Amino acid sequence: MSDAAVGEPIAGQTPAVLTATTGALTFAAATALFPSAIAPEIAHALGVSPALIGVQVSLLYAGAMLSSLIGGGITRRIGACRTTQWAVGLFGLGGVVATLPNVWTFILASLLIGLGYGLTNPAASHLLTRFSNPARRGLVFGFKQTGVPLGGVVAGALAPTLTVLFNWQVALALLLVPALTGIVLLQIRRPQWDGDRSASAPWLTSPMADIRLVWAHRPLRWTALASFFFSITQLCLSVFTVTMLVEDLAIALVTAGLMMAAVQVCGVGGRILWGYVADRLGQGLLTIAITQTMTSALALSVTLMRPEWPIFLITALLCLFSLGALGWNGVYLAQIAHLAPAGQVARASGGALFITFAGVLFGPAAFSALHLITPTYLSTFAAVAAMNIIGVAFVLIARSHARQAALAQ
Repeated sequence: MSDAAVGEPIAGQTPAVLTATTGALTFAAATALFPSAIAPEIAHALGVSPALIGVQVSLLYAGAMLSSLIGGGITRRIGACRTTQWAVGLFGLGGVVATLPNVWTFILASLLIGLGYGLTNPAASHLLTRFSNPARRGLVFGFKQTGVPLGGVVAGALAPTLTVLFNWQVALALLLVPALTGIVLLQIRRPQWDGDRSASAPWLTSPMADIRLVWAHRPLRWTALASFFFSITQLCLSVFTVTMLVEDLAIALVTAGLMMAAVQVCGVGGRILWGYVADRLGQGLLTIAITQTMTSALALSVTLMRPEWPIFLITALLCLFSLGALGWNGVYLAQIAHLAPAGQVARASGGALFITFAGVLFGPAAFSALHLITPTYLSTFAAVAAMNIIGVAFVLIARSHARQAALAQ
């Protein structure tokens, strides 16, 4: 292992590393959401209900949870840059496999994409920690996280357009182009970026120790549990927006995709806005509670939308909804770092994110199941609002425990 791996961060590489990691996360999110953006077309071809796209997303994140358990070990063993290449390659392969018009191959494709997704963040965190200034690390990591909603913008804008111009299979197959391009570009940087890899590092480290750490610390426990419910809201909005607009509000597919892109852009703004507000107030958990209370009210407002509403009004409501529904997790991750015991930030973040991913896994599938007993996708958002309020209650419990702990010191 080089001295740079354990000493001060290496200067001069931050812009390139930040560009690469943000690009990889953007591509990950875009690939994950491409099927959601054209769900009606894929569902028709496969002979299934568009509502089952929620099950597909849950399968994808099941793959992500699986690979996240070994992502840290793989990163140390082969290097963060090579791990990112593996992830990007899995995105392209998943896109190609998904073009086969069969439910089982589509399930396989979802798992492949998910396996790549789970490798992305451990590798990105390793690179950014190694190559960024600690004094600006919060801003650097926050910028990297904008890749998730930016990927939604890409998916919402490109997937429906490519489907109309060609077909849904071509749209998915074209994911191979940026995948191969990314692998080649990353190879140029690999000799320097993977200089700290260790061939003797174990492939697998136990995730249960990290989960136990979070569970034993009450503020961390309740904050992480709140994220389970907030991630449900985030994924339901991201996954079902296009299908809801097309099926319930009779909006054309391309228009619905552009509206989804606008929603994701507002999510980017929300991540920056709420981070600024939390810093100004000095109250991260309170900021989360306030914004998510508003988000719950807006989720309930979605149930009121009707086909006769003008498109600009529907878009405005969904964009306001997305400010909180997609913008919460930057402040959340900052609070996990703040609440973590000294020297345990990485472990606490890993354990908390495992619980967060559980919500991602559960949410879309639960939404699909609820839709079977509700008349529209719109009405199903009432349940989303109720679950989000549970998350708000958990945040307030976490804040109470954190204040008690602070007074006891």
